Amino acid sequence: MKRKLIFAGAFLLMAWSFSSCESLFQNCKMCATNVYENGTLTIAGSEAEYCGTDLVAKEAVPDITYGSTVTKVECR
Repeated sequence: MKRKLIFAGAFLLMAWSFSSCESLFQNCKMCATNVYENGTLTIAGSEAEYCGTDLVAKEAVPDITYGSTVTKVECR
């Protein structure tokens, strides 16, 4: 019976560690793509959670400027 409890506990711990974005080893942030015109926020994108390499890739996206319109990815 003890062996079954140990296996069940180990399984739950492993399942939590593989599915959780808020694990001890990953950095997670909420990011949105926002559009500014003349320094004023005109379009606020919906936020999504990014972790690990997805977060690094999202934060590496450069600002796009077209005339007085700037599109940028902002993470908090």
